[in-house]
Amino acid sequence: MHELEWAPITLETGLRVLDLIGVLAFAMSGALLGVRKRFDLFGVLVLGCVTAVGGGAIRDTLTGQTPPLFLRDETYLYAALLGSGLAFAFGTRLARFERTLSIFDTAGLGLFAASGAIGALNFGLGPLGVVFAGMLSGVGGGVIRDLIANEVPEIMYRSEQLYATAAAAGALTVWLLYPHVTPFQAQFSGAVVVWGLRWISRRGWVRLPVRRLPEDTPQG
Repeated sequence: MHELEWAPITLETGLRVLDLIGVLAFAMSGALLGVRKRFDLFGVLVLGCVTAVGGGAIRDTLTGQTPPLFLRDETYLYAALLGSGLAFAFGTRLARFERTLSIFDTAGLGLFAASGAIGALNFGLGPLGVVFAGMLSGVGGGVIRDLIANEVPEIMYRSEQLYATAAAAGALTVWLLYPHVTPFQAQFSGAVVVWGLRWISRRGWVRLPVRRLPEDTPQG
């Protein structure tokens, strides 16, 4: 009886922790890009926070949860500010910005894609809706980050690295597992699938096809 009473609280806490980790990871990703671009403290904090809450705001809007969660629970904003502040304080000591950005960006991508899929399932969407909502939730923060920093969004040109495709696969994993396991297990498994696909694609083991035009063919 005691276990039945506390199980929902433990589950809710686990999902909340995953969400907050995703916010922290995306905040550091956005803030580190701001540091690399020589933004001042305010610019770094803004870029980090927008990156952190952008995907969640898209997720909540798509699943009808308005206002977005970060406005209803300021813990998410505090987590975003913390991640941005840490990146500003210690970012200059990191020798390899690209690698660090990729680590935090991949962490946020997986967690937000999976949580977006959970939100879509709770709203009663079908498989395509779950995959679409999860994918947008995962890539939304990164796209906003790149646009503000005057970068071409990564999902538009890096065919050698799975990004939006990885997010979609993670969301699909959540949809497949959701009827058979707990929501926490489904969400965590979806995030792991995203991380795994990002890892193998960065090593060149899988990539998306690119359509070659006639002018791309070397003339003999």
